[in-house]
Amino acid sequence: MKDLNAVASIWQDSEALECVSVVPEAPNTASFTFRAPSGALFAYHPGQFLTLEIPAPGQPGGVVHRTYTISSSPSRPRSITITAKAQPDSIGTRWMLDNLQPGMRMRAIGPAGLFTNAESAASKYLFISAGSGITPMMSMTTCMWDEGRDLDVVFINCAKRPSEIIFRQRLEQMASRTPGLDLKFVVEEADRYSPWTGYQGQFNQLMLGLMAPDYLDREVYCCGPEPFMQAVRDALAGLGFDMDNYHQESFGAPVETEADQPNLDDVIPDDDSAAEIVFATSGVTAKVAETDTVLAAARAVGLNIASGCTFGVCGTCKVKKTSGEVHMVHNGGISEDDIAAGYILACCSNPIGKVEVEV
Repeated sequence: MKDLNAVASIWQDSEALECVSVVPEAPNTASFTFRAPSGALFAYHPGQFLTLEIPAPGQPGGVVHRTYTISSSPSRPRSITITAKAQPDSIGTRWMLDNLQPGMRMRAIGPAGLFTNAESAASKYLFISAGSGITPMMSMTTCMWDEGRDLDVVFINCAKRPSEIIFRQRLEQMASRTPGLDLKFVVEEADRYSPWTGYQGQFNQLMLGLMAPDYLDREVYCCGPEPFMQAVRDALAGLGFDMDNYHQESFGAPVETEADQPNLDDVIPDDDSAAEIVFATSGVTAKVAETDTVLAAARAVGLNIASGCTFGVCGTCKVKKTSGEVHMVHNGGISEDDIAAGYILACCSNPIGKVEVEV
């Protein structure tokens, strides 16, 4: 073994990586750990990614390039780990799961990426992820843990089932040794024959308020599929969160430079923007601000829309929208089929421009 003090070099991507271990994490998911054959150390920021050159018989050139977030921490520089989940149409990750073994070597490009809290001055964090989007959060959390920082992290991960929560045991072990790592897991459904007593369903505003009551004071980092991140952004914006303190990384296209940062042109109702709601059945029109809900506007002009929770949960206030656009942030009280059919929940729908509803 090389003396750490004698190692002067930092790994450069001109040197191939050697696989040293493959550890199953969840169904179709594994962590692949690499070392530099030269003994060089790895330097990167937690949350950054590597691009691997993977054999792909039948593909042009016989290889594919796939980008993976580094799940290990730079505080442990002798090796570097990526954790990957194979999707049904996966080529590169599928090849690694089926073929990559210790001793094999691969070319890699990087590390790179801007999704990191390395330069953040925040003292309180909210990490929100779905599926394998947990990997940069694991890297950042482990780095802060290793550095002995006074953790104040609410760590939320959403998965299909409890058995598919990546790093669950490792995170629980860390959380059992500090009060500053608050783990919250959300699953769509329980595993068969295994009761689940935690959060279940789609992540929403109500869950956010219960999991992190002080979310307004936290720096938010989010990673997952785009629809998931859109839902998180909508939930935060709807609750008055300062989106300057929001950061995200995409599954599909990790960002390398500031110029590549996507423009998050989300719809956010504006108190100074005028809107109009036509209650077609009643023949009444209301002039409102975009920040007014359809339910509040109806009540203001003397119309009654049956309602219950007023939080987008119960679905009592469902009405048919016949034209126009609304910004709706619900908490599970309406199905995707109903939304596709033109229905909205009046309690959590803000009119954008002119809208007509059957009321």
